[in-house]
Amino acid sequence: MSDWPLWEVFVRSKGGLAHRHFGSVHAPDAEIALRHARDTYTRRMEGVSLWVVRSSDIVASDPDDAGQLFEPAADKVYRHPTFYEIPDEVKHI
Repeated sequence: MSDWPLWEVFVRSKGGLAHRHFGSVHAPDAEIALRHARDTYTRRMEGVSLWVVRSSDIVASDPDDAGQLFEPAADKVYRHPTFYEIPDEVKHI
């Protein structure tokens, strides 16, 4: 088991919501990783969908590079719908 790769587990708790990271499991392949994730993180019917991603396949940005990575978006306010009013009946945005 110590040779098995690490998989990150993401669970969607309800339809229409985003998947959230719930934790990690060790498994030899994706199918077994899904089974381990289901048994570990959704024993009480907490989810409607599971994603498992091999940890070694995740690429992350460096927090020290946040300025140069995200600043170009600051001058494109049209990409940020902060000036729209969302009706009360619209959920999960």
